[in-house]
Amino acid sequence: MADSSRFIIPGKTKPYVMAHRGNKVACPENTLSAFQRAFLDGADILETDLRLSSDGHIFCLHDGTVNRTTDGHGRAEAMTMETLKGLSAGAGMPGFETERIPLLDEVFEILPHDCCLALELKSNQFTQKKICEQLVSSLRRQNLLERTVIISFSMPRLLAMRSVEPTIMTGLLSATRLWPHREVDVFGTLWPNLFINPILGWIIKRRKMAFCPIDTKPDKKLWYYKWLQCDAILTDNSEATCRALNRSQRAQSSLRHPSGNSSAARVHRS
Repeated sequence: MADSSRFIIPGKTKPYVMAHRGNKVACPENTLSAFQRAFLDGADILETDLRLSSDGHIFCLHDGTVNRTTDGHGRAEAMTMETLKGLSAGAGMPGFETERIPLLDEVFEILPHDCCLALELKSNQFTQKKICEQLVSSLRRQNLLERTVIISFSMPRLLAMRSVEPTIMTGLLSATRLWPHREVDVFGTLWPNLFINPILGWIIKRRKMAFCPIDTKPDKKLWYYKWLQCDAILTDNSEATCRALNRSQRAQSSLRHPSGNSSAARVHRS
């Protein structure tokens, strides 16, 4: 049963700013630089994409191939992590030539205490019990289960995660679905749906779900999203969106380093 009261970040004001693959305007997407920039901007939630290397490591990459965002070619999940780490993930952006595809564990190491995770499952490998167990185990070791929402366009992937960890928060993404699924906590819908059918926001709230428009350039529509009482705002440019919402930046000194301890703020559970 959905429960939007679980989607709460202590000390933060809704709508939460969700950095889409980090700050992908200022930095190459899904890199540690993009993530750290989003944290500095003041983002409340980091959204990133998860895949599995051929030797079983969970890493952050959106596409099925490395062609667009790295200097390599080929199907990402057919490569070992060593091969993936040998690629430049700078996406041709000057000054980012040394960026590498990050492991999920590397994201854990830099996650600020007051920032949550939205992890999008990009592969059907996440319908396998052992892979779901691997991800849940990683989150549990870092004490991050309670401040993570697992998201996907695939309901079977979300159900597989729930079968391994029934308490984990899940969110369904959809470009076309106009009726929220009852078995998730968060619903992400393509933004025009909220203009075509404004009552959709009411339906989602009526079902006690949190929701976020799928809109990576939301700033000119923030007035509408606030009126609809959206719980989170997805954005490619966390700096601009935080500024538009009058959110302050994080102090540089508050950012996490690999030696940091991640046990502070978390998404509440009922």
